[in-house]
Amino acid sequence: MTLATGAVLFDMDGVLVDSEPVWFEVETALVEGMGGTWSPEDQAKCIGGTVDWFCRYVIELTGSSRTPQDVQDEILAAMAARFTDALSIHEGALELVDAVRAQGARTALVTSSFRLLVDPALQWLGVHRFDAVITGDEVSTGKPHPEPYLAACRALGVDPSAAVVIEDSFSGVRSAEAAGCTVVAVPSVAPIEAGPRRHVVDSVAAIDPDWLLALIR
Repeated sequence: MTLATGAVLFDMDGVLVDSEPVWFEVETALVEGMGGTWSPEDQAKCIGGTVDWFCRYVIELTGSSRTPQDVQDEILAAMAARFTDALSIHEGALELVDAVRAQGARTALVTSSFRLLVDPALQWLGVHRFDAVITGDEVSTGKPHPEPYLAACRALGVDPSAAVVIEDSFSGVRSAEAAGCTVVAVPSVAPIEAGPRRHVVDSVAAIDPDWLLALIR
């Protein structure tokens, strides 16, 4: 198999961009405004999941009478403003994307974040670095369901077995593995254990492009 038939699929939050601290700040302000408290443990339960799941979790946590759509609108507007203003990119992230593309692998961005957040993020990441972009509001079922990664593979024209996914959450890992992809986990908030076709590394900067591409079978 040539690298042209393989792909590297990147999650966004926690993998390419150091946005989890920003999410925590915005989530904390949201929950406190609803009369509740937000902890790192709460964030860990929601990381990598769908926006709808997060909104329902917050409503249950706070006992609020607000609707999931109302909560969603507030959190997305706050995050979009933050992403537009500034976005911290993880060390080595863009260099890794460029390195695997230089060797012929196709790349995709596969995120639970909505297009409202992804478009400003791409202004910092560079839309030219991705052959496909799959966002959380462009699939019918989000992570941990396999649909996001299956959709990315279809968009790239590659078999899931010829794709390696970089994820930071267990929800994303489950999605990628259910789709049939090899996974490299870079835990950001909650720990992730290694397993069959699942490798765990300390940081994106520690990923060697040649080693990564060798995982594509």
